[in-house]
Amino acid sequence: MNSVLKEYLNSLRGKRVAVIGLGVSNRPLVESLLDAGVPVMVCDKRRREEFNGLVETLERRGMSAVLGPEYLDHLEGADVIFRTPGLRPDAPQIARAVAAGAQLTSEMEAFLDLCPCRIIAVTGSDGKTTTTSIIAGLLKAAGYRTFVGGNIGHPLLCQVDDIRPDDMVVLELSSFQLMTVRQSPSIAVVTNLAPNHMDVHRDMDEYVAAKRNIFAHQDACDRLVLNADNEITAGFIKQARGSVTLFSRKKAVEGGVYLREKTVMCGGRPVLTTDDILLPGLHNLENYMAAIAAVDGLVPDEVIRDFARTFGGVEHRIELVRELGGVRYYNDSIASSPSRTIAGLRSFDRKVILIAGGYDKHIPYDVLGPEIIEHVKVLLLTGDTAGKIKSATIAAPGYVENGPKIWECADLGQAVERARELAAPGDVVILSPASASFDRFKNFEERGKVFKDLVNALAE
Repeated sequence: MNSVLKEYLNSLRGKRVAVIGLGVSNRPLVESLLDAGVPVMVCDKRRREEFNGLVETLERRGMSAVLGPEYLDHLEGADVIFRTPGLRPDAPQIARAVAAGAQLTSEMEAFLDLCPCRIIAVTGSDGKTTTTSIIAGLLKAAGYRTFVGGNIGHPLLCQVDDIRPDDMVVLELSSFQLMTVRQSPSIAVVTNLAPNHMDVHRDMDEYVAAKRNIFAHQDACDRLVLNADNEITAGFIKQARGSVTLFSRKKAVEGGVYLREKTVMCGGRPVLTTDDILLPGLHNLENYMAAIAAVDGLVPDEVIRDFARTFGGVEHRIELVRELGGVRYYNDSIASSPSRTIAGLRSFDRKVILIAGGYDKHIPYDVLGPEIIEHVKVLLLTGDTAGKIKSATIAAPGYVENGPKIWECADLGQAVERARELAAPGDVVILSPASASFDRFKNFEERGKVFKDLVNALAE
């Protein structure tokens, strides 16, 4: 059997290859390039001592490194540049290199070009990870050999030779990854769209345009799954190149997935009831609808029902951490936007104690204020966005009459301690920040782990 990956790597021999970022997705790429005898220059804004010897190990294998604040200043002369997802493709140094003839790509773009099997890819502002996990779980339960990658799972480019034509690949793709892709999956899912990542994107139009790339290169044989209840995603219908399957929690959609009383319908047939879904919350019902639309024709309905009854969700997504003294503590660290936190708040049948705040992505918090008034009894704020969330809450109609009581905390540890002091038996405490984690944590996973450690350390 011919090695697709080997042929691709061999095509890079004799070229000057730069890899920007030596993180989780690019390290296997760098090692594979070095194994194939391709000289690699790695550019990373971190300093040498932050890699704990990794740079020296790779340098002994032939890698060169440009590290620190000026890490992008030596791209001139590169023939191929692999971009890290979080870096804008039009950064001045990259733009100059591309103008001089460099090819700009990424690990994910190379994988999309080389993957031999059908790909289902998911994007959106909220629900991407859970929807991706549900789709992958359904395919595995139906007997497909399934690979999961993108924002979750493992980097897949270096596994491409292990993937067979009859396998399935499921990807979660961010707007950063999608900005420069030139190939779309055979089944594309857009869960919803709302303002997000305005700290990186110039404006909402650019953000939406990046998301649109998930289906922009489809053809007539491909499928696009869209949320009919979201104004932006519904607007994509006329732009689709392939067939469109809509899902809606609020209305019947012809040929699509919708709710009839407590039954989820697909193409006019009942698939499962809301009681079959173990995961709480209307947003998870929508995640299932999107997943059902994506796997329709691939996974039998009985497999969907059996899976939904047992799937307990994904770590850091309304994850029950502990019950202590009659108080339940939930970790929803994935909630890095107001809309995701709103979905989490609506999952409970009582007012909660909410811990929120974090890195400022320069998105509006106005929509969060009224939801906090309705669903929160105590608001504990920390991080860069604490002031914005507090202002949105105080400005919301009904604040004077209905609260909640607001506390500002120095850090997550103090917030957990204050929640313990204020909570009574029957209460719910939830970390759902409505903000990114980068003010104090490496990512939302680290933030969620710290929260869980703090909660589990509380004395009986």
